[in-house]
Amino acid sequence: MNYKGFFETIGKVKKKCKKSSFVIFWDMILCGILYQAGYSDYLLFAMYDLNHKERKTILTRGVNNGYIRHFNKKEYWHLIDNKDEFNYLFKKYLNRDYIVLKDNNYEDFISFVQKNPIFMAKPLAGSCGKGIVKIDSSKYKLSDLYAHLIDDKTTLLEGVAHQHPLLSNIHPDSINTVRVVTLRNDYGVTSIVAAFLRMGTNHRIVDNFNSDGICAPLDLDKGFITAVAINKKGESFSKHPTTNVSLVGYQLPLWDEVKKLVIEASRVVKELGLIGFDVCIGPDKPFLIEANQFPGHDIYQLPEHRSGNIGIKPIFEAAIARRK
Repeated sequence: MNYKGFFETIGKVKKKCKKSSFVIFWDMILCGILYQAGYSDYLLFAMYDLNHKERKTILTRGVNNGYIRHFNKKEYWHLIDNKDEFNYLFKKYLNRDYIVLKDNNYEDFISFVQKNPIFMAKPLAGSCGKGIVKIDSSKYKLSDLYAHLIDDKTTLLEGVAHQHPLLSNIHPDSINTVRVVTLRNDYGVTSIVAAFLRMGTNHRIVDNFNSDGICAPLDLDKGFITAVAINKKGESFSKHPTTNVSLVGYQLPLWDEVKKLVIEASRVVKELGLIGFDVCIGPDKPFLIEANQFPGHDIYQLPEHRSGNIGIKPIFEAAIARRK
């Protein structure tokens, strides 16, 4: 355990509630024992404000890690971790061209660029939108661009995704993706257990929560935004901070098609039962951007998103128990 982080968290919690450091210390220890909650969980999910019944509903780091260990065999993580392997396996659901650069496929690169003069370049591994750039090939000598991308290890090239006008309306500079988490249980039944809209801000091209993006929870059945959006700093927004679009109640298009897409895609790798899919809702159909074999639990049940202080764990438990 990071003891420095532990005691720093006690100080942060003390500023948010009227409990003494002594009480907070032992309460954090208790939450770790009873609910598998790390000290970050204690602060992030405001567990200091919850009673025992409410705390039992929080999907903590320890519980989430247990689900991952049970449903996702680690030897198969690379099939989603590595973006080139993911694109190959899920090509049916991508709705865009892609190529992986190598030292000997310059002619293939030329063919790709002729068809996709503006494209996205990504590292094969990584997360949080790091290393992703949008490139206009007309501004470069192609042989130099090819060499630079290989040297920079930004070797996955993809055609630019196009989103539905209702998503562009929120923030037109980024592809605002939907994070949909599916759980296929031991009976082979798949459920959608979480869904969030991720939005870029300040004209950035990525929508990631860790890159100044904001996220808002979606109604799993109908696909509308159910609560305010949150950023990494904990600030909340009823309207988009860049475009001033009202967010709460905003209805996403093609939601039934989104649900159908992720349920079908969740069956591609049978050894991975708990997957977070990033979905772009296009002008006429949704398609996949990427996926995560270790969906984080941090944005599932923030205090601003909870109803009656109830966390998301009961939804996971119901999905695990489903027989049909």
